[in-house]
Amino acid sequence: MSWILENLDTIGELTLVHLALSLPAVVIAFLVSIPLAWIANRIRVLREPLLTGTGLLYAVPSLPLFILLPALVGTSVRDPLNVVIALSIFGLALMVRSAAEALDAVTDDVQTSATAIGFSRVGRFFAVELSLAGPALLAGVRVVCVSSISLVSVSAVLGVNSLGSLFTDGFARDIIGSILAGIVMTVVLALICDLLLVLAGRLLMPWNKNAATVRPRLRKRRTQEAAA
Repeated sequence: MSWILENLDTIGELTLVHLALSLPAVVIAFLVSIPLAWIANRIRVLREPLLTGTGLLYAVPSLPLFILLPALVGTSVRDPLNVVIALSIFGLALMVRSAAEALDAVTDDVQTSATAIGFSRVGRFFAVELSLAGPALLAGVRVVCVSSISLVSVSAVLGVNSLGSLFTDGFARDIIGSILAGIVMTVVLALICDLLLVLAGRLLMPWNKNAATVRPRLRKRRTQEAAA
């Protein structure tokens, strides 16, 4: 505890850097996954190749990818941009299938009804399909967010500052407090971000909370009617 108390400023700074590396990747993965998911659902012949291909990206080892990216994008090994790109790739691998399944769950009846009341195809997608797919999309974003926050730590091996630097520095100097601080802060950061996403989902998608309340009531009523 004495080491942690003496280095709170360093821990706080590395936490902010860790967050700055992970959050852009989550946003990029989400924004890119939506059009890819739309294509997968509209062009059925491309669905499985697209979903399987993006899913296989997660099988790429993270450390070799961090090393390979500088040669591909022309950056230095320690450039934080490499970390953001790599995390975006891993996030995309997780998010595309979740997004495709979320959008595919919006029934044809709902889409037809939206078209009947005057929505254009674009307007229907943004106002109806994305709204109804929102809860499932949020679940996918939560997985990507926690995964990205965890994977950022690997970049410390290459000298990119993050909470992972507390691991590498702690092992090199045999400082248990540094190692524990890195582990605990990574977990706490992931939990806080996940909680914030849940709260944002409740604020932005209040209909999901109402639906969760109504469904059990409907099931109970149907059971009573069947028994009668």
